[in-house]
Amino acid sequence: MKNSKKLMLILLAPLGYLLFFLSSFTPNIVEKVYSNFIFKGIAKFFSILTGFIPISVGEFFIVLIFLFLLIKLIFLIIKIFKKPSTTFKLIRSAFLNILVILSIAYFSFILLWGLNYQRLPFSKTANLDTTPATTLELAEVCEDLLTKANELRELVNEDENGVMILSSDIDSTLKKAYMGYEKAEKIYPTLSGKYGRPKGVVFSEVLSHLGITGIYSVFTGEANVNISAPPSSIPFTTCHEIAHQIGFSREDEANFIAYITCKFHPDVDFQYSGIFMALRYASNALYLHDQEKYWEIREKYSEKILRDIKSISEYWKQYESSVQEISSSVNDAYLKSNMQSDGIKSYGRMVDLLIAEYRAK
Repeated sequence: MKNSKKLMLILLAPLGYLLFFLSSFTPNIVEKVYSNFIFKGIAKFFSILTGFIPISVGEFFIVLIFLFLLIKLIFLIIKIFKKPSTTFKLIRSAFLNILVILSIAYFSFILLWGLNYQRLPFSKTANLDTTPATTLELAEVCEDLLTKANELRELVNEDENGVMILSSDIDSTLKKAYMGYEKAEKIYPTLSGKYGRPKGVVFSEVLSHLGITGIYSVFTGEANVNISAPPSSIPFTTCHEIAHQIGFSREDEANFIAYITCKFHPDVDFQYSGIFMALRYASNALYLHDQEKYWEIREKYSEKILRDIKSISEYWKQYESSVQEISSSVNDAYLKSNMQSDGIKSYGRMVDLLIAEYRAK
């Protein structure tokens, strides 16, 4: 009877995927009923509930889960050594328990956040024209972003090495991230909503080793940020995770929303971070299609921006390892499992939205 109940719970995984698959045929319903009604209620409840706690509850639970699994593994090994005859039974039971936990977690993930992958594209709800662009349009976007980046870079603080630093402490920076959303929602109403504040991850160095700049905790409604990353990227990353928090699951859309909300933010640190990161995405795309034009524009980068780019490159280079490659592969598989067929390449589609926004202007 006990195993029968476990098998029933294991069926939650395929049930969750079936729900996820079927929802892909009804994006309008997902947008209206789930993303803008059901999810918003759930997300607000969890994020406000955990928002009163200064540390990341999601990170705390991950540490607890790791310790719990480690202790269970030790006890399992001890039991096997004491009674070798029960090895198969113990391993089978442990395997079923793991499947049950994973199935419940996956089903909960789909209900609590995952269905947002099937909502209408942000380009449609924001009325942005994402039809295929010419290389000339892409180059114009790069020129436009560079002009703004050069101007804003003169206004931010920098350290003794001439690299951009935040004008306020990290806690204050995270707390004021929502100010950009308050401005942006006047133009893009789907960005409205009040949620718990973003939180810096205590074990940010671990995230850096994994090549991760931020994580949205689905089960606690928290936007978690890697605060060890270079300062020039932190405001952008914070707004990116908030985009996930308000129901935008797709990475390309979260990046674009981060750019928009940073651009409208009253703080120059956010403005520069958003424009700077958007410039990097757009210029990388231009490099793939027209290297001559890329280098022509690159010549116009200020020395200060080049120092920031070098700083980011050197920071992430020190963490390059097989661990980061595995993390990237896991992330790629995760995106594909959620019907983002391009996997990690889907990040590049942010450029289509940048061009669409440039067209709208």
